[in-house]
Amino acid sequence: MDDNQMFPVDNEDDDVVVTLSLDDGSEVTCEILTIFDVDDQDYIVLLPLDANGEPNQDGEVYIYRYFEDETGAPSLDNIDNDDEYAAVSKRFDEICEEDFGE
Repeated sequence: MDDNQMFPVDNEDDDVVVTLSLDDGSEVTCEILTIFDVDDQDYIVLLPLDANGEPNQDGEVYIYRYFEDETGAPSLDNIDNDDEYAAVSKRFDEICEEDFGE
C-alpha cells in the first residue's frame, strides 16, 4: 500500500458529526467524510450540514490538518500554504474518484 493512507470514517449507520466554531463566532455542524494522510500529515474532510442536518446543496467541503494531542483529543489546523492545499485537494479528489467514480 502506498504512503497515502485513507481512513474512512464509518460508525455503523450513524454519521459522525462535529461542530466547528468559526472566526465570526457562529457555529456549523459538519459530517466527517474521511481522514487521510498526505506526506505523513493527516487531513480531515468535513461536509457542512444545513439546519435540518442535511448536506449542503453546493457540495462545499472543509479540509483541515488533523492531529491528536498526547491525550488523544482531536485538533484541527488551517492549511495556509497554497501548495499544501493543492496537494491535499488533489488527493481528496482521487479518493472520491476511487470510492464513488466520477
